[in-house]
Amino acid sequence: MRTLRLVLAIPLFFLTFMLFGSCAVNPVTGQSQLMLVSEQEEIAMGRELYPNALWGGEGGGGEYRDDRLKTYLKGVVVNIHKVSHRPNLPVEFAIQDSSVPNAWAIPGYVVMTRGLLANLNSEGEFVYVMGHEMGHVSARHSASQMSHSMVTQVLLGGAGIALAGSDYSDAALTLGALGGSLLLLKYSRSDELEADRLGVQYMTRLGYDPRNALNAQRNIENISNAYIKSIGQEPGEQSFFQDLLSTHPRTSVRIDEMQNIINATPRQPIRGDGTNRQQFQSATADIRKMHSIYTNYYDKGVRALKKDNLPEAASYAQKALAQDQKRAPFHALNGFIMLKKKNYSEAERSFQQALRIDPNYQPAVRGIGAKSYFQGRYTESIQYLRRSLTLFPEDLPSFYFLGMSYYRTKSYKNAIAYLKPFADAQPKHPRVHGILGMCYEGVGDVNSAYAEHMKQSQIDPKSDVGKASVERSKALRLKYGR
Repeated sequence: MRTLRLVLAIPLFFLTFMLFGSCAVNPVTGQSQLMLVSEQEEIAMGRELYPNALWGGEGGGGEYRDDRLKTYLKGVVVNIHKVSHRPNLPVEFAIQDSSVPNAWAIPGYVVMTRGLLANLNSEGEFVYVMGHEMGHVSARHSASQMSHSMVTQVLLGGAGIALAGSDYSDAALTLGALGGSLLLLKYSRSDELEADRLGVQYMTRLGYDPRNALNAQRNIENISNAYIKSIGQEPGEQSFFQDLLSTHPRTSVRIDEMQNIINATPRQPIRGDGTNRQQFQSATADIRKMHSIYTNYYDKGVRALKKDNLPEAASYAQKALAQDQKRAPFHALNGFIMLKKKNYSEAERSFQQALRIDPNYQPAVRGIGAKSYFQGRYTESIQYLRRSLTLFPEDLPSFYFLGMSYYRTKSYKNAIAYLKPFADAQPKHPRVHGILGMCYEGVGDVNSAYAEHMKQSQIDPKSDVGKASVERSKALRLKYGR
């Protein structure tokens, strides 16, 4: 009974601390708000989230490589940052190599996708969108969401305490998953309006015409509609993108709100024409051309590959490569097609070419790891897949193939460290629970082995792994009286 009282007292203590000892002054409003995350923790959170968001967030893709364009745009972003409410924070800018039109910011980072950047008309539009996203960080919207999430967890029973004593890799992945879901949380309407106001305020301070915000809103609607049309309005993809936009009101309402914000924003002298359109158009000419290659060929090739239509995927990959040989994703796409065809030498050649162009192109690193696994070269597979996870720490395919490589080398403890998180994320996978059962038997954890074999028996009892799990669960039950 004393232990129970102690366990119950811990969440109560933290709840009391949260409610009475963890208020902070919002840097934008000047008002006190619940805040359990310090500024340094915000920065650390952003640093942890960033690679997972860049590779696995809305559209994925990693970073689009164009040093000249990045230098120009980062200079613009730094200027916005200087007039923001939190210029003391670090800030990095990147173009995400995704056709999904989107922009996002987390503490320390602000990102725009190729799909949005290639379709904006002026620097003024770019500044408004970046100012809006940086406004979310200035107003600590993500940090506030994290704080409220922590309160909810305590009220539901102190979920964080349950991690005490867990294996570090499992605990770290659980926290990583929490961070990843935080990035995808929808901001409230009031948060969006505040970010709109800050975006207009920052661009006005820099001498841009605030009417660029109105142009950006109208343009973004056209860009979004064009993207939905480009993917053929496939139900799964369309609902994903519409969900991405669902926190934003329809454009007509947004325009009216924006006009009210502009009217209420103190006027500042406008610099030049207030848009800097000509310089922006010149600087983004190459990415607009490249974006058309992605949408016309590469994206279609990726969708065909997902449907296992290998001839169509290969045709699109070759058309993309015929247009430009210097893009790592085009070579990697061809590599994955060859991998599906079990043409391992050609897959290796394509992946290595992608890495010669971009040594940190994570899908190509993972691709070589998977290819090595299929060839039975498990030591090489482990080497590449471990590197893959340094680039994209939450990449589930890398977890799977790395765990399987360790399993094949009878390194069962290491195998469990990677297969268990994969199984938690993909609980209906047709093979992983049976493999995990064998790994747990290998380290002498009978209870976990039995549980995994039973899961495998329920998911797919007729496969080779399933049949083995049915037999192993019966043997364990007879031997240990389960």
